[in-house]
Amino acid sequence: MTDTTYRNEEVFLNQILDKLKKRLSEVSQDIYEGQKDIENMHEYYWESYTEMDEYGYENFDNQQALFQQMNANQEKLLFKHRIRRMLDSPYFGRVDFLYDGDDEPERFYIGIGNFAERTGAVPLIYDWRAPVSGLFYDYDQGPASYEAPGGMMEGEITSKWQYKIRDGKMVYAFESDMKIDDEILQQELGSSGDVQLKNIVRTIQREQNAIIRNTKDRILVIQGAAGSGKTSVALHRIAYLLYHDRGHLKSSDILILSPNSVFSDYISHILPELGEEPIREMSFDLFAYRELRDTVEDCEDRYNQIERMLGGMDEEEQSRFRRKQSEDFVGETEMFLALLEDELMNFRALEFKGFEKTEQELIDLFYFKFQDHPLLARMDAVMEYVTDEYETLRDRTISEEERQEIREKFYAMYETTDLYELYNRLLESCGYPTLPDVPREQRSLAYEDVFPMLYLKYRLWGRGARRNIRHLVVDEMQDYSYLQYTIIKELFNCKMTILGDWAQTMDGETQDVLKFLPGIFGKDIRTIIMKKSYRNTAEIASYACGITGVKDLELFERHGEPVAELCAESLADAVRKSHEKLAAFGGHKETAAILTMSEEEAKQVCGLLNEYGIAHSYIDRDSSAFHKGLTVTTFYLAKGLEFDQAACIYKNDGGALLRQAKYICATRALHELVMCEYN
Repeated sequence: MTDTTYRNEEVFLNQILDKLKKRLSEVSQDIYEGQKDIENMHEYYWESYTEMDEYGYENFDNQQALFQQMNANQEKLLFKHRIRRMLDSPYFGRVDFLYDGDDEPERFYIGIGNFAERTGAVPLIYDWRAPVSGLFYDYDQGPASYEAPGGMMEGEITSKWQYKIRDGKMVYAFESDMKIDDEILQQELGSSGDVQLKNIVRTIQREQNAIIRNTKDRILVIQGAAGSGKTSVALHRIAYLLYHDRGHLKSSDILILSPNSVFSDYISHILPELGEEPIREMSFDLFAYRELRDTVEDCEDRYNQIERMLGGMDEEEQSRFRRKQSEDFVGETEMFLALLEDELMNFRALEFKGFEKTEQELIDLFYFKFQDHPLLARMDAVMEYVTDEYETLRDRTISEEERQEIREKFYAMYETTDLYELYNRLLESCGYPTLPDVPREQRSLAYEDVFPMLYLKYRLWGRGARRNIRHLVVDEMQDYSYLQYTIIKELFNCKMTILGDWAQTMDGETQDVLKFLPGIFGKDIRTIIMKKSYRNTAEIASYACGITGVKDLELFERHGEPVAELCAESLADAVRKSHEKLAAFGGHKETAAILTMSEEEAKQVCGLLNEYGIAHSYIDRDSSAFHKGLTVTTFYLAKGLEFDQAACIYKNDGGALLRQAKYICATRALHELVMCEYN
């Protein structure tokens, strides 16, 4: 680049910064005036409330005006935050596009959001999600096209530029023949790790862009190798969908099923960085516990199950766990429910204040008129039918006390409505050990029984789809069973993005959910395989592939230190040697981790580090944040996280999860990896 060109780029940047600052000042003034209007509206309302018309029209109009002004101010606040972010780095790319039939190309600068000098004006900077921005991600110089609201726009890319701007200063600017220059990607991937996932708008790859901008497929399943960027891609896809369908999709319409609170914190900033509001995140285990707390006092979660497996769970228990999550168990439950239709019922004639329904009439209503209602919700439908008939014939309304009396008569026709007891009947019919017969306050469920009981509950009482959720994201898809996906399908009748990596299954046997997902979700499903790994150095990625036997992984050529393989005489020796080796590595020390197999080992490591006077933080299942520096945690809680350096400490005892655990640990390290086996 010539000095003149570079100066021109700096001049343009400074012009943009001046316009951003001016717009920021204008918006701040608008917000101030809007707040004064809101205060005046409040004051007028309370001064004039008693004098408003008796029908409430004026009251309603005033409330609507107040809500509109508050919403307008909220929108301006979000815009103000976006401008502030853009002052740091207004744009990162530029495409010069010559439309077919034109003589001069148009310049499109691309950043994290649209920016125009005033509402309705042509943007000076285009949002990375705008249709024209696809040119930057999908094409090199030469013929190109993009789909605009008015149709397909065709032409030629005459020039492409890439920029790095920090604190409003130009770090570099250069013309590139490639889509995303490998040097840029090298710099981004080679930088130190952070305590939060990085947004990837500057380095989105062509295959990633195709996933992000996919709006056609109802259920998109992404099978991605560790480090392929699948979580980042899924979050950027959500940001794109929010931008693309602004009139029908809001952040509050989206839910992420995430592994734990630390992971939720790790990804929570991505959407706000991209100009969107945060979205809801939830652990499916916690959801199940909340749904069952009217039946049991406590439930195990997935981490309890993993700890038991690490502790030497016998083959019979492992087999029983897998069976209870399988398609076969769903079939057994359906057979049990068919038999329960008769076994659970004890019909008798009903009499209320001279009004009678015979046993046969009630049987006909229950088994024929309302046969489509779930078994334990069906009696409510029968009762409503009978009480409506009574009120019509007697021309009187039944009081709430009388309605409760009638309800008790109807529900007495069930032998029991206790879900715990009915689940025990199911277990007995399937030949499994039953749960202890104890009062509700003493009931505790092992993890193997949590979702089977939840499924039975929904089949007995019914469960309406959560219509307030219009898009569901399921992360770590390989850790969800056939039964859990069956429940998810019933709960969420909406579009979905499902992502994961079969090699990271949290079980002794790896699970490829792609084999059964089409059978659950039908033809609406599309699967995309992401084979290229960007996270780790080539040395670390190759080492990880050797653990699981993955053969078709494509590696991004970023090189670093060889993986250090150590042996130690004890856990204390392993901690000392691993920490010394991490310290000996040069360069990347923002985030580091010592990863263990079990929770008990992690606590012992923390104790040893305390003895050595080494500062660290500890992540357990109740943690909600990820900090810089040295972190100690288990391999299963580290899933999804990234560290500059990682040390995996393990015993080679042939445990059921050892292979997956070593693979997960190895793929957490961005730059340097230590694998330390101890006796």
